[in-house]
Amino acid sequence: MRAATTRARLRLAKERFRVIPAAYVYLRRGDSVLLQLRQNTGFMDGTCAAAAAGHIEFGETASAAATREAREELGIELQTRDLRPLTAMQRTDGTTAPIEQRVDWFFEAKAWEGEPRIMEDEKCAAIEWWSMRELPNEMPPRERFVLERLAAGGIELFSSYGFGANE
Repeated sequence: MRAATTRARLRLAKERFRVIPAAYVYLRRGDSVLLQLRQNTGFMDGTCAAAAAGHIEFGETASAAATREAREELGIELQTRDLRPLTAMQRTDGTTAPIEQRVDWFFEAKAWEGEPRIMEDEKCAAIEWWSMRELPNEMPPRERFVLERLAAGGIELFSSYGFGANE
């Protein structure tokens, strides 16, 4: 009886809706934000995006992923207390593709240890400080959505992107 119950639970778990989680960190200095120019990733290469971002690993919190990504991608140390949550965003590209059902945690940090530098030069062509009021033309649209709202005074703690009229 127990084995049948366990198999049924596993089957149900596989059929349930899933999302792919990621954490983004925007380093801020006054009115500026640090962005990276993506290259050789196969996804949105040639665009400027959060200088530190990546998937949340199994068993990892969003804030722990954010500090890990900052260390791996920029060579800096962030403390979770230095992260300010901006928004948790549920997003899609409008298709039914399971890989496009995502939830992203966006943070900003205004304090860290070390000087940001490119740690993964195969994925990052450059890092540059940009004015929040003069963002680069080529950006992932969801990131522009977050940064433009932040520059205009703030963004809701929970947001959605790609679902149409409910945004």
